[in-house]
Amino acid sequence: MKIAAAKFVASLSYRVAMRRQTQWGGLSLTLFVFATVVVTGMPIAICLALLRRSRLPVIARTIAVLIDGIRSLPLVAILFTAAIIIPYALPQFLVGDKLYRVIAGFSLFFAVYQAEIIRGGMQALPAGQEEAAHALGLNYWQTMSRIVLPQAFRHALPPTINQVVITLMETSLIVIIGFFEVMASGNAAFSTAEWSATYVEVYVFVAAIYFAFTFTLSRYGAYLERRMNVARH
Repeated sequence: MKIAAAKFVASLSYRVAMRRQTQWGGLSLTLFVFATVVVTGMPIAICLALLRRSRLPVIARTIAVLIDGIRSLPLVAILFTAAIIIPYALPQFLVGDKLYRVIAGFSLFFAVYQAEIIRGGMQALPAGQEEAAHALGLNYWQTMSRIVLPQAFRHALPPTINQVVITLMETSLIVIIGFFEVMASGNAAFSTAEWSATYVEVYVFVAAIYFAFTFTLSRYGAYLERRMNVARH
């Protein structure tokens, strides 16, 4: 019986994994978009922050224009561009799935804001930190990965948690371009005859879901802050 149950779970997991993500809906789609945006956007943000601090003026200014240009656009415009305009601008074999295009645009939007947060944390460090690392014989990548970035992330932890929470809230905007996220699921629920008189309960439940995740993220951020303060002393 255990073997049969394991086979059933494996086949179910395989069918779920093979299902097109555009057919997802509700909370699963919201969490998938949120997690993917944060996981893919954070490395991009680190690269943008380092490139903007480059000693080559051409690279630093180009990245600064890129960051400021994307930050000047609303997220809705970027999502519409990724979902509707890009298929007309690229060859068919490069278009890809609509959901992944939206996640790519969302990740870039997250990355430019997070890059400025990380850059602020790096500028908060004394200049002697990098000078001491160079005096010890560390190269650029060793200095960044072992000295600068760990301290920068500690300084930038509160705004980083805030940016992650904002990203979770902004996932509700994907309903505008045709995705059935958790808020759209709530709207569809009370649109039926069975739930038509319970729209208040539906909205309260959706609000409770968002509150649960944002409160958990904020408490986890507070825990990390306490832990880093203990480690610093």
